[in-house]
Amino acid sequence: MDKNKQPRVCVVGSINMDLTVTTQVMPQQGETVLGDDFATYPGGKGANQAVAAARLGAEVHIIGALGEDVFGKTLYDHLKQESVLLDGIKKIADTPTGVASIILSENDNRIIVAPGANVQVTPELVEAKRDIIKSSNIVLLQLEIPIKSVVKTVEIANAYGVPVIVNPAPYQQLPVSVVNGATFLTPNEIEAAAMTKVAAMDLQQKLIVTKGSAGVAFYRNGKEELVPAFTVNAKDTTGAGDTFNGALAVALANGRELADAVLFANGAAALSVTKIGAQAGMPSMTEVEDFLKTQE
Repeated sequence: MDKNKQPRVCVVGSINMDLTVTTQVMPQQGETVLGDDFATYPGGKGANQAVAAARLGAEVHIIGALGEDVFGKTLYDHLKQESVLLDGIKKIADTPTGVASIILSENDNRIIVAPGANVQVTPELVEAKRDIIKSSNIVLLQLEIPIKSVVKTVEIANAYGVPVIVNPAPYQQLPVSVVNGATFLTPNEIEAAAMTKVAAMDLQQKLIVTKGSAGVAFYRNGKEELVPAFTVNAKDTTGAGDTFNGALAVALANGRELADAVLFANGAAALSVTKIGAQAGMPSMTEVEDFLKTQE
């Protein structure tokens, strides 16, 4: 595409409110302990990736669902403030917005996700938003919505020749139609190992594997290439993977070659961990480009 033209990214995925409490002692079953701090943060893999892409200058539409409750209104307003286009969102009465309840203690966490309205991101909703997918330069998916809706999204995108990135997290076995229809699959190392165990087809040319501090691996001409991780002062790795996926989608939609797109996304992810919060550290296009120049 024209590199001077704003890339169009469609994210189909989850929107959650993260409810986070910190405590000195992780409670045992049946135990009550006193906590330290409590905070709410916008989250959900879909929303995180949409915000990451919007911060990088893309025209971003999100197809998702919210309840008509306080969290739903707050998240809707937040996404609007982040310049994410909301014509793909369905508001559902008598259904709570998705939440993640997170306990942080002793450098560990325990998380319970109540999907709420996210289960209403149905194939019918995706079909109703077909025109958004059709007019996009790339589609980005995760697995916090019903898998049948992921299947439907890939089917529509394939029908119009729109590239698809599938981030297989939280991991579950992917239908063959999704594996075949995806342009790229972006698992972490654990997810990649699970995928290659069960997949009957050769995934290699589609895989872009995030390896944390070891960097990112992708394949070119049948050979693995590794983009090393950047050295930064990491404060919070939450949302680094979502930043990577949002940035990768923007770079590919901008017409960058795969190796350059992976490098760009790796740089964006590195910057994201230098601040606290999944979305707080997501960088702008200028910040990523300036950072990459200092690494040359």
